[in-house]
Amino acid sequence: MRIVICDDDTLIRAQLEKLVRDFFVKNQLKCPEIAVFPDGEALLEDKLEKDIVFLDVEMPGLDGIYVGRELKRANKNVIIFIVTSFVEYLDDAMRFHVFRYLSKPLEKYRFYRNMQDALQLYNTFVAKIAVETKAGIDTVSSAEIIMVEAQGRKVFVHTIKQTYESTKGMTYWVKQLQANCFFQPHRSFIVNMEHITTFDHSMIYLFRNQFRAYLTKRKYTEFKDAYLLYLESVR
Repeated sequence: MRIVICDDDTLIRAQLEKLVRDFFVKNQLKCPEIAVFPDGEALLEDKLEKDIVFLDVEMPGLDGIYVGRELKRANKNVIIFIVTSFVEYLDDAMRFHVFRYLSKPLEKYRFYRNMQDALQLYNTFVAKIAVETKAGIDTVSSAEIIMVEAQGRKVFVHTIKQTYESTKGMTYWVKQLQANCFFQPHRSFIVNMEHITTFDHSMIYLFRNQFRAYLTKRKYTEFKDAYLLYLESVR
């Protein structure tokens, strides 16, 4: 994981970096790499991965709204915090799926709560997952997984790039794939809600209708509610 801080205010940059480091110490976690930038131009010139970004809005040169849109264009899964004193930018920030909006001055415990949510999202949807097959172990991100399918005693993990025959059973995958991005509509399927194209009362179609999963009647309402909640969370 790589965490990025971009703010033209030296004191805010230092405060954010301290809050991030303190959060990982408090939770007894290894602190990831932290990169700090004074303006949007320097941030966009950086070509390394950006998993979580704390982004000021009003900066000299490129403003945070423009920079946030560019970051999302490059990587739709980047988790962006907008950090500003100006609430009038909230609507613009929401249009590129900002994760949270933090007001200055920063409040430690609110920061910790939001950081916990961001880490959960990262671990659920961005972090790598090991797929064990008879041929060995490969790693994929949760975002790449379209669905998991059981066919008799065999379990297949369908990803954007290829399909794996997993040595692990469905119980393993239900636990591995967290509920806020994935749903089990039938005992033989787990679907990634990001890749859903459409659905009806008995079938879910995914990845431009190239895959489909059964949807049981008893789970239809639960699935519909979960999917609508998911869509709302990524608006």
